[in-house]
Parts: sequence; structure tokens; C-alpha cells
Amino acid sequence: MTALHRAVFLAERMAGGTDRLLLTTFTRNLADALDRQLGLLTDDPAVRDQIDVLNVDRLAYRIVAEALGRQPVIADAKTVTRPLWEQAAAATGGQHSATFLQREWEQVILAQGITEPAGYLAARRHGRGAPLRADQRLAVWEAIRQVTDALRQQGQHTHLQLADQAAKILAERPDRPYRHVIVDEGQDLHPAQWRLLRAAVAAGPDDLFIVADPHQRIYDNHVSLGSLGVGIRGRSRKLTINYRTTQEILAWSVRLLTGVQPTGLDDQPDNLTGYRSPMHGRRPRVAGHPDRDAEHDQLVSQVRSWIDDGVEPHAIAVAARNGHLARAARDRLGTAGIPVSTPTATKTNAVRVGTMHAMKGLEFRCIAAIGVDADTMPARSTITAAADDPTAHDPTAHRHDLQRERCLLFVACTRARDSLYVSYAGAPSPFLDTQATH
Repeated sequence: MTALHRAVFLAERMAGGTDRLLLTTFTRNLADALDRQLGLLTDDPAVRDQIDVLNVDRLAYRIVAEALGRQPVIADAKTVTRPLWEQAAAATGGQHSATFLQREWEQVILAQGITEPAGYLAARRHGRGAPLRADQRLAVWEAIRQVTDALRQQGQHTHLQLADQAAKILAERPDRPYRHVIVDEGQDLHPAQWRLLRAAVAAGPDDLFIVADPHQRIYDNHVSLGSLGVGIRGRSRKLTINYRTTQEILAWSVRLLTGVQPTGLDDQPDNLTGYRSPMHGRRPRVAGHPDRDAEHDQLVSQVRSWIDDGVEPHAIAVAARNGHLARAARDRLGTAGIPVSTPTATKTNAVRVGTMHAMKGLEFRCIAAIGVDADTMPARSTITAAADDPTAHDPTAHRHDLQRERCLLFVACTRARDSLYVSYAGAPSPFLDTQATH
């Protein structure tokens, strides 16, 4: 809400001129939601037309496409990039996993804009596990080069590569496309994306306005804005009153973050001291079930109960850790005669069902977070394996991965304004150890 009001305020101030304002965020779903919500604050076309609402990937794509004179091809993660990383890992003789190599590329090489082996040899790898010797770094560099060369030969790019390329394109131009840039959910952006946003607006009064919460960081990006030329120390303000949800839901959800100590964009530790809500309501309900079918049966009963209480279907959402669980829940509700749709649908009065990631930035009267069990949350595929050589003697990467999963559950649960229902099948997630499970 702060970002939206700021966007309208600045746009009104420059109405009638030729300058433009960018309102951006990480995901397309949230960008679409922000675009719709702008209409609630202003119906003046002279104001609204000066605001571009684009997620950062779409911004990068637009800039690169304009510079190349053609549409760049985005590499599909499942069919293109993942197999390439697996091939590169095999070429190391099993010394490094595909996940490690991809994250090393994204979180060290791309993050720091490194283009030569010498730069990688000297690079800091904070939070990436145990140190790598020079010969190990050169082997990692060669494995990563194998992937980037293959992408180049195929004429394909990842979104982060496009952001890096778009930043370089803008840096070479004498002017900038925007007078003001407003960033929502800033904690989720990658350094390459921050370089793009810095290059999209000239340095000056009210150039960048950033909204971020490190406790809601659900992607593997840790950024020091100071190192990217964005100075925020002494220029930030902490908001502590939550108007989205009740104190009961907020207090319960905060306990999910036990042990989480995130670092803010100013390189300083962040905490939730003083974080509160002025609203009150029912305590969240946590329910365990012997199997997934029983969990789905109770989900149907819970959703029907909310509807019987007068809650409109579109004000109810079901959040699952992965797409498989979300689809199963959508099918089960549909079979029971309950209308269902996607999280960002706007024209149907139906229960919104999707992944926890898709709930980012949205809010509903009632939320059902399902599948919060030991087999599903944390998602094993997202956790750095202890057997990976680079992290075998340093739990930093493993701890960061677990922290990200806790934050994801926190985000899903705090989408609820009035009522929160959490369920699991079999054993509960270890994240629920500090919570009541009945």
C-alpha cells in the first residue's frame, strides 16, 4: 500500500509532463495485482498513463528486445537449463552437484558481474559454504562456462542474463527511461536486477523508493544495495503496524520464523521487534490427518464452512507448497462442487488455489495452507544437500535454504486477514514444532 500511494503521489506531481514512473516487483502475478489496485487510488488518465507497472523480468525483456530488434528466447528451466547443469555436474566427476553449480553462477558470478576467471578467483563467496581452492574454482568456472556457451549457441537466455544485459544497455545510453522507480518486495531481487533498476533511473531526488521485508525473502537472493551504488543507510524507515491480518494470525505466523535472522538490504540484521496488528480475531487452526485424502476431505469441509458463514468464494485461498498439491486440491474442491480458479483471477467468484509462491503480495479473508507436512515442507529439492562437497563442513547454505522455506510458509499464512487454517498429512513439518498441532 505504501508503494501504491507513493506511485500515485509522484505521478500526480509530474502529470502533464513527458517523464515516466516505473512501479516494479519480482513476480508477474504481483505486478498484475499492483496494476489493478492503482485504479482504486486514481481514475485520472493523465496520472495513470504516466505509470508503467512491469515486473523486473518483463522490463529486462522489453529493453533487450528493443536493442536487438527481435524477441529474445527465454530458456525453459526444465527442458533446457536443468539438463545443461546436470551435464556440467557430470563433467566434474561428481565433485559438484548441478544445484551447486547453478547457484554459484547466479549468486556469485552473475551477482558480482564477473566475466573472467581472474575475477572469480578473487571473488567473495559469502554464504556459499566452505572456501574453494584456486584449482577448484577454475574447475567450477569451466563447468559453468560449458552451460553458458551452450545457451549462447542455442540463442537462449535466462531471465537473470537478460537483466544483466539490459543493465549494460541502459548504462551506455546518455538518458534514462524513468524519472522515478518504485520497487515492491525488494528483498527478492537479484543483484543483476538491482543493477538494471539503478540504470533505469538517473540519480537524483526521489529516484528510487524501495519497499522490502527480509522476513519475506522467498528466493535465494541476498543483496547489499550499498555495493550496487544504492545508498539506503540512514534513509530508511521501519513499518511495524500490520493492517493486513489479525494479531492472533500474526503472532502465530511470527513463531514460524524461530531461528530466522535475516539481513536487510542495508547489510544490517533485521528483526520483528514491535511488529503488531491493531485487529483481533480467531486463533489459527492446525489440523493433522492420517493421509492426503483425509486432508482433502477436511479442506472441503473448511471451505464450505467459510462460505456458509458468508465469506465470498473469491475471498478464500488455498496455498500449497508445490504445483502438484495445488492441482490435487483444485480437483478435489471442483469435484465437491466448489468453484475454483487461479490466485490472480479477477472475473470469477471462485476460491483461489495455487502455490505459496503465487500468493506473494496478495491477501484474502481466509487462507488454507495445506500439505504442511514433513515430506513436503521444507521441499527437499530446494535444500542444499549436506553431502555436497563445497558445503560439507559449513552449514551456511543449508541454513539459508531452510530459512527461505520458513519465510515462504510465513508469507502464505500472513495472506489471511480473518481466518487461517493449516493442515498436514502424516507427520507435521518441523516448522510446526513450536506451534500447536491440534
